[in-house]
Amino acid sequence: MSDTEFRPRPAQQRILDYTGGRMGISAVPGAGKTYVLSVLAAKLVSTAIDDDQEALIVTLVNSAVENIRRRVAEFVGREGLLANVGYRVRTLHGLANDIVHERPGLVGLANDYQIIDERRAEQIREDVVEVWLRSHPDAAGPFLSLDLNESQREWIARAHWPDTVRTLAGVFIKRAKDLRLSPEEVLAHLASRKDSPAWGLARIGAEIYADYQSSIYRWGGVDFDDLIRLALAALQHDDELLTRLRHRWPFILEDEAQDSSDLQETILRLLAGPSGNWVRVGDPNQAINTTFTTADTRFLRDFLQEPGVTALPMQNSGRSQQCIIDLANYLVDWTMAQHPEVRVQGALSAPPYIEPTSAHDPQPNPPSDPAGIHLVERRYAPDKEISAVVQSVARWLPTHLDETVAVLVPRNQRGFEVADALRRAGIQVTELLRSTISTRRTAGALGNVLKYLSTPTSASLLARVFEVWRRHDLEERTAARRVRRVSLLLRRCRRVEEYLWPRLGRDWLDTVPWNDETDEGEPAVDGGLKDGPTEQPPLLSDRPVLHTFRSLVQRWQEATILPIDQLVLTIAQDLFLEPRELALSHRLATMLRAQNESNPDWRLPELTTELAVIAQNQRRFLGFEEEEAGFEAQPNTVTVSTLHKAKGLEWDRVYLMSVNNYNFPSGQPHDEYISEKWFIRDQVNLEAEALAQLESLVRNQRYEPAAATVRARLEYVAERLRLLYVGITRARKELVMTWNTGRSREAKEMAVPLIALHTWWQAQKLQR
Repeated sequence: MSDTEFRPRPAQQRILDYTGGRMGISAVPGAGKTYVLSVLAAKLVSTAIDDDQEALIVTLVNSAVENIRRRVAEFVGREGLLANVGYRVRTLHGLANDIVHERPGLVGLANDYQIIDERRAEQIREDVVEVWLRSHPDAAGPFLSLDLNESQREWIARAHWPDTVRTLAGVFIKRAKDLRLSPEEVLAHLASRKDSPAWGLARIGAEIYADYQSSIYRWGGVDFDDLIRLALAALQHDDELLTRLRHRWPFILEDEAQDSSDLQETILRLLAGPSGNWVRVGDPNQAINTTFTTADTRFLRDFLQEPGVTALPMQNSGRSQQCIIDLANYLVDWTMAQHPEVRVQGALSAPPYIEPTSAHDPQPNPPSDPAGIHLVERRYAPDKEISAVVQSVARWLPTHLDETVAVLVPRNQRGFEVADALRRAGIQVTELLRSTISTRRTAGALGNVLKYLSTPTSASLLARVFEVWRRHDLEERTAARRVRRVSLLLRRCRRVEEYLWPRLGRDWLDTVPWNDETDEGEPAVDGGLKDGPTEQPPLLSDRPVLHTFRSLVQRWQEATILPIDQLVLTIAQDLFLEPRELALSHRLATMLRAQNESNPDWRLPELTTELAVIAQNQRRFLGFEEEEAGFEAQPNTVTVSTLHKAKGLEWDRVYLMSVNNYNFPSGQPHDEYISEKWFIRDQVNLEAEALAQLESLVRNQRYEPAAATVRARLEYVAERLRLLYVGITRARKELVMTWNTGRSREAKEMAVPLIALHTWWQAQKLQR
């Protein structure tokens, strides 16, 4: 729906008539909920917001932040108002940062507290896990299947157990922070239980959590999950702050409310107050981020039933042709009434059902066409499924030059394989997969270098710049050891100038006690991460690297006399090789130049702060990735995306691949689950059991072994039904669904929901 064509539908107009109070909106896919929310925000800015106030808009992901901000800016501009004034668009993490920034001392932070970015936090966690594994070499034993022989157990402990512990630690730490528990509190709960040997998974998580949090504090910062719990603590302990923020944000508009978490719910309820203005928009049928999180559709569902809440549907969608709408609506009906696992029949719900737009709507549905539905019953081997899809795409593209097409997959690895196969066939591909993380690091890398250049005598900042420069070495074990070893050496440099600009007889490198041994084997561990980074004497082979790095930093310091955009581009030429990274650097340089022109008194420290904020926001707050910020499908190229990344997007033709009972289980005895490893005793879900142990400890309840695994299965089945619904509703004109038998010894079967859809669709065709 283009802006110039926008004429509110009746349901949309009822939303735009809002002037205050609580309102809940249940919107079907393609109903234009984010668009209407943006129009409403602009209306409130122009009619109901005072000069010292803002409409607060909270959404789920970075891409939506930029999308909403851009639209609201355009709408307020039409009213003759200034862009970016009178409204604030944030993810929950961005909002939490704003709240904590008001009074960081209240929650024990310095005024210049640092946010540990995702990549650094992940690296710290991996380091902690590695140390923990070395100090607990036999930890895997109690959890391994009794059917394994000794050699298999040794192989599992070496090849698979480390990844299992990393995953367990990640979900455990996140849940502990969601529950607002410190490592000390978790360990105290464990110590108080007489049956402590029964809490083995919780003990693993708690010990790693303690070491991780200690490492975070040594870096002088907080991670993103810390921000949220600290923001809530600030609101709960400072009535004056809460009153001030309630005045500043008299209207709260929440997008994607079906994925609201426990902490988000609590923070927004506090900010809205008992009688404040709060609009929540979402679709419970599109809640696809609930696994191992506290996100829950019940927050939106319950809100819609609360006294005093005006509940409105947005049921009209001009996205899809009627046959695709019918298919999606049938999946809802089948789930509610016929799903073989009764306990997940509430995974999808109606009303509202998807309804087409009226005949004169500016966004009419494509013509109904039963021939556009292809539910493929054929059993494919995994590689044959890819070949079939590639051949189909190759036949389709030449006769549909003005239309868009996507291949949607359940997991990133499958997407990589499909993208490679398409490229080998000479087909242009755009990826929306995990690999886009490389662009997330661009702004952060530049920000770290500029931060050092604004404080050139800081050894710790110089060490961080070295890590940025050698960041690609972290992907290989021996090279990563060198990076950490040299970084530690630089941190201990007492006079940075004697390293960077040595005088005759005063070269810091000459004072280093070099070791001429080779860099082989595992580094020595001296006290673990609790006492600092991994220790290893500097090697003589490190010296040439430090010489090269010195020349690089000298070049950057000399370039600080240049205008800010030229300085950024000079640094970028030395840091990046990929065209995308260089293009992003150019955008950042242009932005900083504009900021400098608007603030001529700013010098490097102020400009560095501006870039650092953008770099942090880019990772979790703003969404600086081109793929995520305003992505639009293009004709004559194939988008390959995970189903999760595809949410909010649409294409003329959509392929849904790998719809088998592994990727979309239904709670049947022959189903398998990705989180249940074959080598674990009784195939329990260790992550789910660890979280269950944590919550049982906190609530002083009895832990029931394996019960959490059953609950996790049901939650996963429900989420995958909603994910399938999301996939179907990405298609405008044509939908192709295929499945494969998998690569394991036990062949996978067609997913039960696909069987139901295929059976129903065949009956519909016979009736025509």
